[in-house]
Amino acid sequence: MAPPKKSKKNKKDGKLKKCKSSSVAPVEPTAPDSEWWDSFWHKNASNPGSSLSKDEEEGFKYFFRVSRKTFDYICSIVREDLVSRPPSGLINIEGRLLSVEKQVAIAMRRLASGESQVSVGAAFGVGQSTVSQVTWRFIEALEERAKHHLKWPDSNRMEEIKSKLEASFGLPNCCGAIDGTHIIMTLPTVQASDDWCDTEKNYSMLLQGTVDHELRFLDIVTGWPGGMTVSRLLKCSGLFKLCESGQRLNGNVRTLSEGGEIREYVVGGVGYPLLPWLITPYESSGLPASVVSAFNAAHEAARSLAVRAFSQLKGTWRILSKVMWRPDKRKLPSIILVCCLLHNIIIDCGDILHPDVALSGHHDSGYGEQCCKQVDPLGRTMRENLVRQWQHSKQTAASN
Repeated sequence: MAPPKKSKKNKKDGKLKKCKSSSVAPVEPTAPDSEWWDSFWHKNASNPGSSLSKDEEEGFKYFFRVSRKTFDYICSIVREDLVSRPPSGLINIEGRLLSVEKQVAIAMRRLASGESQVSVGAAFGVGQSTVSQVTWRFIEALEERAKHHLKWPDSNRMEEIKSKLEASFGLPNCCGAIDGTHIIMTLPTVQASDDWCDTEKNYSMLLQGTVDHELRFLDIVTGWPGGMTVSRLLKCSGLFKLCESGQRLNGNVRTLSEGGEIREYVVGGVGYPLLPWLITPYESSGLPASVVSAFNAAHEAARSLAVRAFSQLKGTWRILSKVMWRPDKRKLPSIILVCCLLHNIIIDCGDILHPDVALSGHHDSGYGEQCCKQVDPLGRTMRENLVRQWQHSKQTAASN
């Protein structure tokens, strides 16, 4: 996901294993704060708007981005870790230990609102240090326990994705869309190197994601400086290495009547190189202008899936869309990953987002797309084959 830090990973893995093998049975506090929601709702219901004060279920989804059913599922994922490794001093102002549910609520509210730890703590009646401890323990637990919600599809699932994308956009054998976004932050002077300064003079970290027809993330890479181009980030990613070595996007090939082939691929914008497995739009060609324009429109419609996914991600988990104040760059990739996991959990659980959380405007507002001129000859041939098949399918559909 991010630049490798082997020593840190081993240390973390060891810590988790030690926790699991502990002879002390994990037991929740005998007197947890189980009435946290009533207290939170009474205190905060009037803040977002009067409409929420009439419907607690909608209010719950507004504050935590998920239904109560999905919230309970998330609690079940992290419960063992939060109970067996309780942070020290997790006592609220009434002198009761925090329940797992309240810990999860605090962490999810911090990620959803992007508000300061002090503000989130005030909303729950806890201190800033408690918010910090709870949020990070939640992130560690979900990162470890929810990996199955962000994985590359197996062949059967990929066939379903390809079928849905072809039905929607007319692009055969398309497996998804790829895009990138900046997570903006401020950095201390001692850490403010040019690598982290992007084209808009912001300090930022890049996030690349590949999504399916339901806006679900299939693959992400993050942890790299915002000063990189998206094409360079692509080449640093595991996705690139796996696709180039034939270990991904290596499923069924569509053979054309005239002898050409269309392999599996994803669609990306002009910031990416044209590769056999990554199809970008035409900028110029010997094809009729009407054909190029129509194909590019279909391509852009499919590519917009990734744009929409990032807008949904950063709108739902606002910690990613606000300027982060001096984050720990070693921990930020985990925060980003967990937000992507939560994004997928919402989709997997069939939740519908509260309408007020949508991100207005583009997910990377202010950033122009840098054009990559790299063209792989096999990628050019692949795109030509794709256009021929796309035209043929359109003509066949029109004649029926």
